[in-house]
Amino acid sequence: SLAFLGSHDSFSFYIDEASPVGPEQPETVQNFVSVFGTVAKKLMRKWLATQTMNFTSQLGAGIRYFDLRISTKPRDPDNELYFAHGLFSAKVKEGLEEINAFLTEHPKEVVFLDFNHFYGMQKCHHEKLVQMLKDTYGNKMCPAIFAHEVSLQYLWEKEHQVLVFYHSPVAVEVAFLWPGQMMPAPWANTTDTEKLIQFLQASITERRKKGSFFISQVVLTPKASTVVKGVASGLRETITERALPAMMEWVRTQKAGESGVNIITADFVELGDFISTVIKLNYSLDEGEDDTT
Repeated sequence: SLAFLGSHDSFSFYIDEASPVGPEQPETVQNFVSVFGTVAKKLMRKWLATQTMNFTSQLGAGIRYFDLRISTKPRDPDNELYFAHGLFSAKVKEGLEEINAFLTEHPKEVVFLDFNHFYGMQKCHHEKLVQMLKDTYGNKMCPAIFAHEVSLQYLWEKEHQVLVFYHSPVAVEVAFLWPGQMMPAPWANTTDTEKLIQFLQASITERRKKGSFFISQVVLTPKASTVVKGVASGLRETITERALPAMMEWVRTQKAGESGVNIITADFVELGDFISTVIKLNYSLDEGEDDTT
């Protein structure tokens, strides 16, 4: 079991300040934007854009797990699907194609696509997304099997490069959709680095009882008061950079493998030595197979 790199809110680099506010946002945010318009959205972007690299750059840097949240736009005649995090981001189709271009060029690379939040989606939208996945990836997608049966060797032999996790009952009906519960991602929901590390440690201990993949989210979540205080500086300066040394220290002490970490996600994955530190966790594994990352 290798340690893989993931990005939190992977698509948020593409957030579009000209877009409407996402349907999942509370009324207070909707009102703030309706009063302050573009200025409000510029400030929101500083807190909502958790990545500064696009998909291609993330893949090139070693990211293999993508945290994807999908939304329709209210009153959209084209019924288009978008990535969303507070504000709308790129069209889903474009993002999937960008990832596919990388996979076609690198036939031994494997990615995890985790569709874990859906906003404003009816049955027809899910059908559209499933069809889009079929059209984009075809046989590159690995049908859902037991997690412990998935080795790189198996995927290479079958020429599968994509594991799609889908947190909706729709997954049961489609062979290539892995149910969401096979990709648990416990969320600490704290601004306190110490609490985050305690939470991560406790959830690792729980992990392998479930026989699934597993995500450690090395992510601090701002409270409303944090946002107000640091409104102009944004998430990266106010929280992520400040907490980075302690979070990286935790990552360095982890082990990859059955009872250790599996997928580690972070905001601003290029900060510090997050990427090289996670990759190094695989060097201590004596598995006789190369790490895809």
